[in-house]
Amino acid sequence: MTARIQKGGLQVSKVLHDLLVDEITPGTGIDPELVWTELESILKDLAPRNRELLAIREELQTKIDSWHKKRIGQPHNAEQYKAFLSEIGYLVKEGGDFQITTQNVDPEISTLAGPQLVVPVMNARFALNAANARWGSLYDALYGNDVISEEGGATKGAGYNPARGAKVIEYGREFLDNSFPLG
Repeated sequence: MTARIQKGGLQVSKVLHDLLVDEITPGTGIDPELVWTELESILKDLAPRNRELLAIREELQTKIDSWHKKRIGQPHNAEQYKAFLSEIGYLVKEGGDFQITTQNVDPEISTLAGPQLVVPVMNARFALNAANARWGSLYDALYGNDVISEEGGATKGAGYNPARGAKVIEYGREFLDNSFPLG
């Protein structure tokens, strides 16, 4: 069993406690006791909502799994599936226009291009989704960057440009084949 240290209402792993006290906070001017106090406050504030959201996620996943199991061996009907996902609240109607700023966001999120996605590799579906997200991010990054020339009608614009899209796919495939060959 892992050794624990009591910090307020928290039971903290001794290894984590020692890491914070001995290696993370020295020289930072941050009091380790304040870290535990603030962490406990955050957990008390967010844990109930987190439990609610996990329960909603579990309920949705159960409904989705059941839907698929009932249709084993049947051809996929995208319209029917989309209607089902909307009916159970998994898909919602698109809202109005909005803007997001990077004010008060850590620099590694606000200034570095790339996916900020971490998934458990033990779950094949999560890993596949992460790989697909990274593939899409490569295309997105190439499309909006100056890596792809605008020659031959491949100009950037407000909407999708099929000529630019074709160049992105060609470049992306060549890059991946050269960098990560499958054969």
